[in-house]
Amino acid sequence: MKYRKRPVEIEAVQYLPGESDDELARHLDGCEGWQMASTEEPGIIIPTLEGDHRADPGDWIVRGVKGEFYPVKPDIFAATYEPVG
Repeated sequence: MKYRKRPVEIEAVQYLPGESDDELARHLDGCEGWQMASTEEPGIIIPTLEGDHRADPGDWIVRGVKGEFYPVKPDIFAATYEPVG
């Protein structure tokens, strides 16, 4: 059988070091334990339901329908999500 994802609205912000820091911090409000990966290589570590995941520059940080957070690579985000209104 084939299945289609149900259309649900999510919140997301693209991680672009420097230019999105304030928006990223606001978006991650309520995400316990997220942290910057290191000072040498930009990135953030996000605790997810499946364990810690790294978000690299350009990745999207999604807040799911149950308030969970997870990173999504740009190509997967573009293929999966579209802007709402």
